[in-house]
Amino acid sequence: MKKIVDTWYGDSAISWLKPVSALFSLISRVRRKRYTSGRKKAYRASVPLIIVGNITVGGTGKTPLIVYLAKQLLHAGYRPGIVSRGYGSKAPSYPFHVKKDSPVNHSGDEALVVARNTECPVVIAADRAEAVKSLEQHYDCNVILSDDGMQHYAIARDIEIAVVDGRRGFGNGELLPAGPLREKPERLNEVDYIICNGECNLSFNKPAYMMTLKPRHLCHLLSGEMFPIPHIVEEMAKSREANQTTDTDAASDENLTGPSSVARHKVHAIAGIGNPERFFSSLCDCGFDIISHVFDDHHAYSLQDISFNDDYEIIMTEKDAVKCVDFARKIDWYLRVDAVIDEAFIESLLIKLKTFSI
Repeated sequence: MKKIVDTWYGDSAISWLKPVSALFSLISRVRRKRYTSGRKKAYRASVPLIIVGNITVGGTGKTPLIVYLAKQLLHAGYRPGIVSRGYGSKAPSYPFHVKKDSPVNHSGDEALVVARNTECPVVIAADRAEAVKSLEQHYDCNVILSDDGMQHYAIARDIEIAVVDGRRGFGNGELLPAGPLREKPERLNEVDYIICNGECNLSFNKPAYMMTLKPRHLCHLLSGEMFPIPHIVEEMAKSREANQTTDTDAASDENLTGPSSVARHKVHAIAGIGNPERFFSSLCDCGFDIISHVFDDHHAYSLQDISFNDDYEIIMTEKDAVKCVDFARKIDWYLRVDAVIDEAFIESLLIKLKTFSI
C-alpha cells in the first residue's frame, strides 16, 4: 500500500489503472446525479448537518478538525452529535454508540479518539443515514457533524467543509485507483469551506482557511499522565546541558520530567495513519531525534509490532495509542495534538448555522 501511495503523491500515475479510474469516475458521477436530481432520495436530518470530508484518500486532518468543531460548538451553546463510518470497527450491531470506554475493535480507532476527546455522543455505521437516525432518536442534538462522508450522498448536508492536505495537495491529480482523488478538484467549488492543513500553495475559487496541528502534550499510555510539550523540550535541553558537564547518565535522568531517555537517546516514532510524515515532522519540530516506523492506516497493532531491540522510548499517534493500551509498557507514549484554525472560520460557520431553524 505504501508503494501505491508514494506513486500517487509522486510525479507519475499508475498508467495501466487509468481505464479503471475512468470507470470509477463514471460510476461516481452517475451515483451522485441520482441524488442531486432527486431520482434517489437522500435522508435529511431534523437538524443542520455538517459534513467534514475531503476529496482525497488518506489522512488530511479530518479527525482533529471534528474534535475542534465539536468543542467550538459546545462553547457556543450548541448540542452537537457526531456520526462516522467507524472504519475498521467490528461492533456487535450497527448503528453502534461509541463511548469513551468502548473496545477499540467495536468502535474503530478514529471514532474512539473522537469520543474520548469530546463530550458529544458518537454513533457509527457504514450507512451514515442510519447513524444519523439513531443519533436523533437517542440524543437531544441540535447540530450533527459527519466525520467524512462528503461522497456519501445518501445523507443530505447543509454545510460542507473540505479538508485539503497543504503539503501533499492532490498528488498526481488522478482519480482512484490511478491516483488519490475520490472526486476531481472542481468539486471544491461547491463546498462551503475549504480548510488547508498546513501551508498550501494550491489556488481555489474561494477563501481557504489554514489549519495547523499543534503538539500540546506527551501522554503516557500506562499512567495517563500528560506533560506539556514546551516543558518536555525545556527539560530535554537541561538534560543535554547536564550531559556535557557530567560523566554520569544518572544526573541527566534526575533532571527529566517525562520520558526518561529522550534527551540521551533517539525515540521510536510509530505511525499507522494516512500521512505519517506529518507526524514525524511534528516530533522533529518538538526536538526529538526519531527512528521512524510506518504502518498501514488503521493498522491493528500487536506487542510485537512495537517491540525493538533497545530501550528507547516509543512515541505514537493518539489514533495508534487507542489500539496499544492493552499491552502498553513504561516506555510507551503518544503525542496529543490540537487543531488550530483562524478564528474567522468558526465565526463564519456560527453565523451560517444561525440561518438554519434549530
